[in-house]
Amino acid sequence: MSIPLRFAIRWLSYPLVFGGCASFMIWALYAGIPYWPTTPIVAAAGLLLIAGLERIQPFRRAWLEDHQDTLTDLLHMLVNLSVIQFTAEFLAKLGDAVPASVRLFPIESPLWLQLLLVAAVLDLSLYVMHRISHRVHWLWRFHMIHHSAERLYWMNGERRHPLHAALMAGPGLVVLLISGAPSAVVATWFGILTVHLAFQHSNLDYSVGWLRHVLGVAEVHRWHHKRDFEDAQVNFGEFSTVWDRLFGTFYDSAGKLGKAEVGLHEKDYPRNYFGQFIDPLRPTSAYPAGHNSLEQDESRNT
Repeated sequence: MSIPLRFAIRWLSYPLVFGGCASFMIWALYAGIPYWPTTPIVAAAGLLLIAGLERIQPFRRAWLEDHQDTLTDLLHMLVNLSVIQFTAEFLAKLGDAVPASVRLFPIESPLWLQLLLVAAVLDLSLYVMHRISHRVHWLWRFHMIHHSAERLYWMNGERRHPLHAALMAGPGLVVLLISGAPSAVVATWFGILTVHLAFQHSNLDYSVGWLRHVLGVAEVHRWHHKRDFEDAQVNFGEFSTVWDRLFGTFYDSAGKLGKAEVGLHEKDYPRNYFGQFIDPLRPTSAYPAGHNSLEQDESRNT
């Protein structure tokens, strides 16, 4: 591959693909174009572009190979995007029904400001629930699915249990519901976030430079997926790293992860979708003491 092309992919992928998709979605919001099917189509196009760029310039060539996870991740992605979009639409529609006299959300503000407010509320909700999911045992059982990925690539940003996906966004959505945030604004932000999460978990060798100190991109988020549980307690932010910086969980390093440094220590963790769906619903006693990563971490700290 030529040096100019490698340079272009590394530095222009995120601004052009993410920026282009986000700009189109925001334009559609301003133009009053219905969310469905425009925003999902734009998001899907963004994801396919990221998938293609990964094949051209991967961060880890070994991560291009199927790890008996492609079908599982595809099912996770289809189910979770449907769950999140349905949940967002349902709660936001309820929010639309809030009488104007009691609305707390500034619906008279410019759309760009409304979008920023929605983004801030949801980003904080996702950060808090994400961090709690690493500390509360029953939530970690659900969140283990996400960390069970033994490679990072465009699809496993949505490798989550559907119940946990709803729980992650739930608090923020409830706040937006009560305050009366417009459903179109909420749905647009989820479309934008979908493309960002694909970049965040992508196997694409790209960079955003100093913006990695503000945005939760792959350069910093890969550290969150380290196999050693204790090392993975950093960079919880789904979109931004603002909350990580405020609460002392931000980590950055010039080093690169080794190809086998992500995933779980549990060798017997289910690989198929049904097994991963059922596993966190089983009694906790199904795991012997000290078996899972959270218990191992707790045992080291006692």
